[in-house]
Amino acid sequence: MHRCALTLVAACLLGCVESLAPPSAHVVDLRSDTVTQPTAAMREAMKCAEVGDDVFGDDPTVQKLERRVADLLGKEAGVFVPSGTMGNLVSVLSHCRERGSEYIVGDQAHIYIFEQGGAAQFGGCHPRALRTSADGTIGSPADVEAMIRPDNEHFPVTRVVALESTHNLCGGSVLSQAYVEDICSVAHKHGVSTHLDGARAWHAAAALDVPISDYVRAFDSVSVCLSKGLGAPVGSVVVGSADFVKRCRKLRKGLGGTTRQVGVLAAAGLVALDETLPGLGGDHARCARLAEGLAALGFDVETPTTNLLYFSVGKVPVAADAFVAECDRQGIRLLVVPGAVGRMRIVTHHQITDAGVEKALEVFKAAVEA
Repeated sequence: MHRCALTLVAACLLGCVESLAPPSAHVVDLRSDTVTQPTAAMREAMKCAEVGDDVFGDDPTVQKLERRVADLLGKEAGVFVPSGTMGNLVSVLSHCRERGSEYIVGDQAHIYIFEQGGAAQFGGCHPRALRTSADGTIGSPADVEAMIRPDNEHFPVTRVVALESTHNLCGGSVLSQAYVEDICSVAHKHGVSTHLDGARAWHAAAALDVPISDYVRAFDSVSVCLSKGLGAPVGSVVVGSADFVKRCRKLRKGLGGTTRQVGVLAAAGLVALDETLPGLGGDHARCARLAEGLAALGFDVETPTTNLLYFSVGKVPVAADAFVAECDRQGIRLLVVPGAVGRMRIVTHHQITDAGVEKALEVFKAAVEA
């Protein structure tokens, strides 16, 4: 666990939360929805959480969280993991139980690009990547079906198709309900499982205005994040069948992700489901307002669907690095996307207010004119 997380847990257990106040209100941090500070209600819940040793199955708070998320997503069981990366890893490894198995994934997927090739590194699983379109799709059902390996001794065995929604590198795009159901249907026809990297699936369901259980119904497994759009300090939950989750628990142990009195973290996740989840539509509206303002200044803006906004300098006479540095100097934090020349990212979250959006737009204008 990171030192900052240990400090937070220790402070909450001791009741010394005053020193962990949110950063200055003069800073508007738009780098990610992972930068949020735990709310007062989260801190109180963490301080007072009923805990036990989760290795022995004795922590009632994490059990309550796992049950609640599984019920929300319409799945049989759930397991808490410390990160979304581990959530995807134990999911893929649980589906690909034999070394040399293959999983189908998009070439711009978070699993494929930003998770160190963990399934290959730790499980000997081979990725077969399809081209990702701008809307986050990885081809038609027929395209995906063509990637499923025939039964032949020369080939690895295709075990799972992994989709991502909302899609990070595709600007927070949402895969349509029809698309995910069609892809899952063709995979299941061939006995292949399906997994959703749903780190921000909460946002996808909010954008489509459907219950998240309906949205993820066709998937065999889903990993959802608590520390991104929902603002909890740590953790994700993987859901699926009871047998699938049992395998994930064993894999979590082998990967070093099983913890003891984890209820101090799960408690914040429970608060996030009540406190943050209902307001995701506001994050989308504020993201749209920022996109409108940036476009008016001459930036090339990729129209946002949810709470992620990507843009580049376009006709604005300033380099991306210089623009981000000047904004940071004036208290507005955003980032240049690693590995993408001149592409910048903004992410709205529950601690970005309407006033913060307007301040950001003022600073963007000043940075362009500087």
